[in-house]
Amino acid sequence: MSDTPAANPRVLVIVPAYNEADAIERVVNSLHAQLPGVDVLVVDDGSTDATAQRVPRTAACISLPFNLGIGGAMQTGYRYADLHDYDVAVQRDGDGQHPVERVPDLVARLAADEADMVIGSRFLEPGGYEQTAARAAGIAVLRSLLKVLTGKTFTDCTSGFRAVNRRVIHAFSHWYPEDYPEPEVVLLLHRAGFRILDLPVTMRQRETGRTSIPLMRGVFYVIKVAVSLVLDMARDPWPKDKVNRT
Repeated sequence: MSDTPAANPRVLVIVPAYNEADAIERVVNSLHAQLPGVDVLVVDDGSTDATAQRVPRTAACISLPFNLGIGGAMQTGYRYADLHDYDVAVQRDGDGQHPVERVPDLVARLAADEADMVIGSRFLEPGGYEQTAARAAGIAVLRSLLKVLTGKTFTDCTSGFRAVNRRVIHAFSHWYPEDYPEPEVVLLLHRAGFRILDLPVTMRQRETGRTSIPLMRGVFYVIKVAVSLVLDMARDPWPKDKVNRT
């Protein structure tokens, strides 16, 4: 099994969605309109609204029986991608913030064998993405901690806009962190020798739904993730020698 996507890779866009009934139809239709030939999978993470019912029939939809959180939803998507032999999996949120027109750029970096995972970064270049001071401080703390632990700067370690190649799809289908996994998988993949690349993107402000990390939970989130990152340094690098990488 080759790690590098083919000239015309089979691409699956995984859209984890929790109570995104107001946005999900527009998100899926936009993906199909701008990315013909790309498949879309919506993972409805136990929504209590009409998210699943509003997913267009042009997309596949998996409805989880209850809310597992972003980790469980994404692992479901990666298992689907692995079972159906996709070359590339792209994570894109169901609220419409991530620019669909940049998906080909992420995929192209994988096809050029520049990385195993490409992260769409809001902060690689000065831009107009607005966030609260508290959120900015939390991201800065995690970015600094990752730099201490890895020696590298990952400018947007909490970004949910990312693409991975077949090797990473296979690894993620077997194990994926729970809760808020984005910073943790950066550390785990780096320690196992996988290549990670930041790519500058301009993301839109959220128009519908609500963030999965409300402001009042932000401090707890940063502490929890920071502790998890430190503990990850004490165990063998995952998924090295645990999942077949060929």
